[in-house]
Amino acid sequence: MSKREITVLTDVTLITCIVQRGIADTIIKAATEAGAQGATVYFARGTGIRERLGLLGVAVEVEKEVINIVVSSDDADYIFEAMYLAGKLDTPGMGFIYMTPLDKAATYIPPALVEKLTKAHK
Repeated sequence: MSKREITVLTDVTLITCIVQRGIADTIIKAATEAGAQGATVYFARGTGIRERLGLLGVAVEVEKEVINIVVSSDDADYIFEAMYLAGKLDTPGMGFIYMTPLDKAATYIPPALVEKLTKAHK
């Protein structure tokens, strides 16, 4: 049996963005252009005050898209801002975005990249 190793990432952040259905592709494009490597999108249904949002009378749809992106903590603020602006989240009823620091994450990382990162941190 061959020895298997786990490369653990410790300086990463999860960005979660919840938006109206149909908007996720625009936000993901902005995130990848800002340096994100990929995204996971799934559909959800929102609950709460749906008919009206504040005095503006904006109808809020219950169908949502949830975007999860794991990024380097160094890049998190820049990617977060790109996602926020692309999704027009400064507009009432457009969505919600937040960041969560992760203690540990793991996935396949090509050996050449691991070596490069190891040398960079020495």
